Amino acid sequence: MFVEAMDTSRLGAHVLADGTRFGLWAPSASRVDLVLVDSRNGQHNIAMQRGDNGVWSAFVSGVGNGQLYGYRVHGAWEPEQGLRFNPARLLLDPYARAVSGGVDYRGPIHDHLGDHAWTQNTTDSLGAVPLGVVVADTPPPPPVSGGRRPMSETVIYEMHVRGFTKMHPLVPEHLRGSYAALAYPDVIQYLLETGITAVELLPVHHFASEPFVAHKGLRNYWGYNTLAYFAPHAYYATRGTIGSQVDEFKAMVGALHEAGIEVLLDVVYNHTAEGGHAGPTLSMRGIDQRAYYRLTGDLRDDYDVTGCGNSLDTSTPMVRQLIVDSLRYWVEHMGVDGFRFDLATELLRNADHHVDHNHPLKQQIDADPVLSRVKLIAEPWDVGPYGYQVGSFGPGWSEWNDRFRDHTRDYWRDCVHGVQELATRLSGSPDLFNHDSERAPQASVNYITAHDGFTMRDLVSYDVKHNLANGESNRDGTDNNRSWNHGFEGETDDEAINDLRARQVLNLHATQILAVGTPMLVAGDEFGRTQRGNNNAYCQDSPLSWVNWDLEPRWSAVRDRLIQLLRLRAAHPTLRTNVYLHHNEVLDKDRRPLGRGDLAWFNHAGAEMGDQDWHDGTRRLLGMYTANVDEAFIAYFHSAPEPVEVTLPAMPWAYGLRIVWHSGAPEDFPETDLPPGGVIEIPGRTVLLLRCTVPSSYDDMHAMTLSFTL
Repeated sequence: MFVEAMDTSRLGAHVLADGTRFGLWAPSASRVDLVLVDSRNGQHNIAMQRGDNGVWSAFVSGVGNGQLYGYRVHGAWEPEQGLRFNPARLLLDPYARAVSGGVDYRGPIHDHLGDHAWTQNTTDSLGAVPLGVVVADTPPPPPVSGGRRPMSETVIYEMHVRGFTKMHPLVPEHLRGSYAALAYPDVIQYLLETGITAVELLPVHHFASEPFVAHKGLRNYWGYNTLAYFAPHAYYATRGTIGSQVDEFKAMVGALHEAGIEVLLDVVYNHTAEGGHAGPTLSMRGIDQRAYYRLTGDLRDDYDVTGCGNSLDTSTPMVRQLIVDSLRYWVEHMGVDGFRFDLATELLRNADHHVDHNHPLKQQIDADPVLSRVKLIAEPWDVGPYGYQVGSFGPGWSEWNDRFRDHTRDYWRDCVHGVQELATRLSGSPDLFNHDSERAPQASVNYITAHDGFTMRDLVSYDVKHNLANGESNRDGTDNNRSWNHGFEGETDDEAINDLRARQVLNLHATQILAVGTPMLVAGDEFGRTQRGNNNAYCQDSPLSWVNWDLEPRWSAVRDRLIQLLRLRAAHPTLRTNVYLHHNEVLDKDRRPLGRGDLAWFNHAGAEMGDQDWHDGTRRLLGMYTANVDEAFIAYFHSAPEPVEVTLPAMPWAYGLRIVWHSGAPEDFPETDLPPGGVIEIPGRTVLLLRCTVPSSYDDMHAMTLSFTL
């Protein structure tokens, strides 16, 4: 069902030839004042006119690009009814395209005093809160060179704008940590060399720190605390915050697009920086708390399914349109190519807070002519009832696959029984995503690590979290890490342990890259970035979180090996199939059988896995064979510490084999061609990839078979 969009073209600040038109949706307000602020914090108040659907508007001649502004919204002060209008609060426009100034956490940022009576705080908040900036339209960045890639060709690289370049030695110091730094030629060249096709930026919507974080002398680093859904975060700009951040962001997108790299944004529409009901009043809470936020039945408290204090109410049509307008703005004006939706399940909760996959917001996004053509990735859960929705988002959406993450970690730390689930995860998790014929296996975003949790190196170096630097007595962050320190907690000088850790990182990477689906890497994991065991570094804007480019030779070699594997994946469609494989026989162009399947699973004896093999809980080796009419590969995943003797597939699966990649030591596998049905020893804890010589026609198959017989 198509959901008709609301008309929100009047909202925000729009620069015209002779001035600027301002619009704000505040349906329950009795009066709204537009406040123009000058460079000395002088205020000029202008009464706005109420129009249809609760939209207030004003036109101010002579005002244009760079003007600072906010709103004062008048109405009832009845916190017990969800009405918290306080004209002493200078409020940020939800449609502001740029934000200037920060939050003074010791200033009058709350709409009430610190008593239990919820007494209204009448101290003016000007000077303690950020302001909107009028931004005139400028051309968008050019589209990505060569066009947007299909998901089957996509390799996602999750990264932090500031942290990725803050310590980069080739970036000029005055640019480090900025949008401009991410556009720097040496940075882009690194991404291209690595094999990255799309960067997924941690939140760049303008955000603020939580008060409890700021009072500890720390800062929200990750950015999952959005304040303005149309504004690029000002802190990442190098040339000022009176609109220059918009130009700098567009230039960054343009540079990445020119190199053929797509830009995806991690977006946080599920809650805002105003937090729970006792949090600061900076924007929506003061404009109309009851219209913007989910409230409990008594209308006093926030209904929180995010764990962050509040939740945006997407059962309200204008809130849904705010989200859609924001998404379209970032695509059409700022040039981005897709989105990863943080805690996406929250967005699908109806007026009763129940999860509804026919939610009007989802229908609106799916039907939108712009948004339906970009990449849409869901984090398919929230913390509310029935919030875990992996596999449920349907056609057009990909989803973070935590089942892949958890099982892959367990497999390589030898904590699983058998290989049945490994095969399911390697084949694109069809148990989760193949319920709809319109979904491709790229619906599964296969990741081992993300911003939240251990880095890849820490995953193989720590058994427990070490988060004392966060100031929460190591209580924050998950204890379900599924990690293994390989015999020593933290960094060590033991060469054998360090070699094994590097090998295990290669095993983890290889599993996600060779699995069917969309791989997502985390910046720095390719060369051993560490956070010293901190698995919740959300408040660590410091070298602990920043990417350290002083690479150790061992970890530089890991990156080189990873690049080799990504290049193989890019060059061979068989290694990145865009359809689910079901052991169907491969046919030549004349529809004649070639004797091999498009997917098969092999045991150590060179035979296809049988029932006894699948139910053997001691099994620690699995061979995954994939083929099309032109080529075939077999990958072995061996997690046991001891070497294993393996008989390779015989004809018609392979007429010859050659090792093209492995995670072992260089001396483990000499460069040589191997016969079909030959025997090879695979060392413990190793991934081995072989290319199989196969005929592409029925006639060639018979000729090759005859030559082997003779």
